[in-house]
Amino acid sequence: MTGQAAAKQTSASNANHVDVLIVGAGISGIGSAYHLQEQSPGKSYVILEMKESFGGTWETHKYPGVRSDSDLYTFGYRFKPWVGAPIASAEEILKYMGEVIDENGIAPHIRYGHRITRAAWDSNANLWTVDAVRASDGAEVSFTANFLWMCQGYYDHEKPYMPDWPGMNRYKGKLVHAQLWDPKIDYAGKKVLVIGSGATAATVIPAFAEKAAHVSMLQRSPTYFFCSENKNELADKLRAAKIDEPTIHRVVRAQIMHDQNVMTQRCIEEPDTVFEELKMLVRAFTGKEDFEFEPHFTPKYRPWQQRLAFCPEGDIFRAAASGKLTVYTDEIETFTETGVRTKGGDEIEADIIVAATGFNLLMMGGIPFFVDGQPVDWHETVNYRGMMFTGVPNMVWVMGYFRASWTLRVDMLGDFVCRLLNHMDAKGVKRVDVALRDEDRNMPLGDWIEGENFNPGYLMRGLKLMPKRGDKPEWRHNQDYWHEKDEIPFIDLDGSEFVYDGVRAGKRVTEAA
Repeated sequence: MTGQAAAKQTSASNANHVDVLIVGAGISGIGSAYHLQEQSPGKSYVILEMKESFGGTWETHKYPGVRSDSDLYTFGYRFKPWVGAPIASAEEILKYMGEVIDENGIAPHIRYGHRITRAAWDSNANLWTVDAVRASDGAEVSFTANFLWMCQGYYDHEKPYMPDWPGMNRYKGKLVHAQLWDPKIDYAGKKVLVIGSGATAATVIPAFAEKAAHVSMLQRSPTYFFCSENKNELADKLRAAKIDEPTIHRVVRAQIMHDQNVMTQRCIEEPDTVFEELKMLVRAFTGKEDFEFEPHFTPKYRPWQQRLAFCPEGDIFRAAASGKLTVYTDEIETFTETGVRTKGGDEIEADIIVAATGFNLLMMGGIPFFVDGQPVDWHETVNYRGMMFTGVPNMVWVMGYFRASWTLRVDMLGDFVCRLLNHMDAKGVKRVDVALRDEDRNMPLGDWIEGENFNPGYLMRGLKLMPKRGDKPEWRHNQDYWHEKDEIPFIDLDGSEFVYDGVRAGKRVTEAA
């Protein structure tokens, strides 16, 4: 045995063991830990977090004005009332998460500064071994766990998506991706160019406009925006009537989710009418009945085929109407020494160029996974209801919603995982797999999501990293909270798609692919 192999064996034998290992201390990991404590209180657990603090997305992004693009009544957890404005800053969201950690004694379970390097399942031991490097001293440490709960998010927190534009090396000003923004950058009195048109651009542009000499936005194609006051009238009325906050939280969440469902259906059934209503809101907030939507604010796709960006107080449109913002809809021909030149011939000068070009999708945080010594290729697995995978035992993955608040699914899957763990204990089993049933034998398999359903650039670029989907509800993440809320809580845990300790009652396991 080599010294390296012996060291690895020693490390594994001294591994920290827990019943459940949660990966990530962001919005998903903290919520999942709460549910585990409440619903499966006998389970030991640890949370491994790569960063030196909790928060995930809200810790990563430091650009000016960073805020939620979902309302906090539904983005907040169902178990902790939100009492502020519906759209909140990153600072406010981190404060809220910190309260959840403190109020529920979660902090002692979090191991910060642990970068996971490998996760391996052993069917003989029915155990996951997770190797990590500890940032504080560079030590290699290992953890073993009966169950793995992946809450690490879905994009690369360290390497955002930055196109390779012609002439970038010629530019003499400051070029930075929004995800890598340094709060020390001084943009007061500067000419700022933001490249992009999505939720990040909608957030950062109004903040830049407050201090910059001028802001320009260069987009290849426009985005839909929903303008609204940053308040919830129902919540305010209930507070005025002295209703308790837990009741307000529950009622307002229900009303918002109802309204979102109606909006989602209308975007499919009457997209042109919805767009006209969105335009009316823009005119109301800018005070300009003649606000010009062509060509810079007329998208090429229907509403909600990509994310509908929330725009509190219509701030990005007010910046445009006031002359603080100039919008260009074009492609970049080349960077110049002083800015960029578009293919249409516009010369856009800028002291600072901010790329709000999105992120790179990163399946399972880029962690190498192995099952019984064989590497896992996620694209060769089939996804069970957007949370489990054929051929990968004792693991659940938290992937939230795009058209509803991410956290709605964190709560829902928290219930499911705890119910599954408790069910396994009741059955006296150590292992659970999902496997295609006999009736799924000839089921066609496709990419994780259809482009007609949802097609932002980061997802289309990363589809080959994602698992496959089937054409049946059990074998897809349908992105529909309003159906899943009536389905996932009632999943039959003894249904034929579940295999416990290698046995499926009276059924033969069909190969996944």
